[in-house]
Amino acid sequence: MAEGPYRVLGVSSDASDAEIKRAYRKLARQYHPDRNPDDAAAEERFKAIQAAYEAVGSAEARREHDQRRRMEDMFGGGGFQGNPFGGGFGGVDLGDILSQFMGGRGAPGGFDARFSQGFGGQTQSPATEHPQSTRGADIEAGLDITLEQASQGTEVRFSHRRMRRCEKCNGSSFGRSRRCAPCSGTGVQTKGSTLTVKVPPNADHGHQLRLKEMGHEHPEGEPGDLLITLRLDAQEGRRWEEGRLVQEVSVPVTTLLLGGKVRISTPAGKRVQIDVPEGTRIGDRRRLQGHGHSGGPLDIEFTLAEPEELSESQRRALEELRDSGL
Repeated sequence: MAEGPYRVLGVSSDASDAEIKRAYRKLARQYHPDRNPDDAAAEERFKAIQAAYEAVGSAEARREHDQRRRMEDMFGGGGFQGNPFGGGFGGVDLGDILSQFMGGRGAPGGFDARFSQGFGGQTQSPATEHPQSTRGADIEAGLDITLEQASQGTEVRFSHRRMRRCEKCNGSSFGRSRRCAPCSGTGVQTKGSTLTVKVPPNADHGHQLRLKEMGHEHPEGEPGDLLITLRLDAQEGRRWEEGRLVQEVSVPVTTLLLGGKVRISTPAGKRVQIDVPEGTRIGDRRRLQGHGHSGGPLDIEFTLAEPEELSESQRRALEELRDSGL
């Protein structure tokens, strides 16, 4: 099975758009063919990185990818192709898809059967219908904000697309033999909506805001809700990992081997000195209490500082170490 784009880029699925872009740039530089001439493995990896970024590198592409993934999960995976409003359906009939967006199977008046018939699918007998639901489906979306905005609270303009009740028939054509041209008898149309999202102070990464009745509208019932997950941009050199803020600290190889001290800048802008124990390995971590987001913990992860160029004295010293067996 092919790796998903988030895994290829080495980020979590709740990473901010800015974090995804930084990860892509770092990996693209590392595996670029100009830096790895005649290296087939690096070239293949570079192509995978490019494809992954195309899938989730822009806000629009990412929304489509995440929506497609949710639809695949909804239908058990393997059968759904394309997005719910265009492209192929890989054997899943349109009635199933619209049914889910209208709040689940068994919508009023035999929703499944009518839509399946209307789009060439198979009908479902009344005996096999599920309990009725008259509520539109919820919409899940992400919103990127800075650490400062999350700490102080903010208001952000947010745009999204959802199914709204048809302006011409007001949903009355839903399930009727009479067809409404603008909505093709579905009773709903896809429309854009813009609203102001209020983020409370000290909001955490992954915090979910529920905006009532801002999800998909139902032609005969109540609208669903809009569920917005906050994605805090940890900024360069930092990332979120299962709700923990992790900051990478580059350390020279001599400091890793012999021990020493390094100074870092915390998310709050404070300068902190850290002891590096002798024999520290790349990837080792330390936890600094009170220096993370809104006074939470900050995990420090040691990485190797790689100089762009070596001076003559550094090269001679490394050659001596090599000759000594180190």
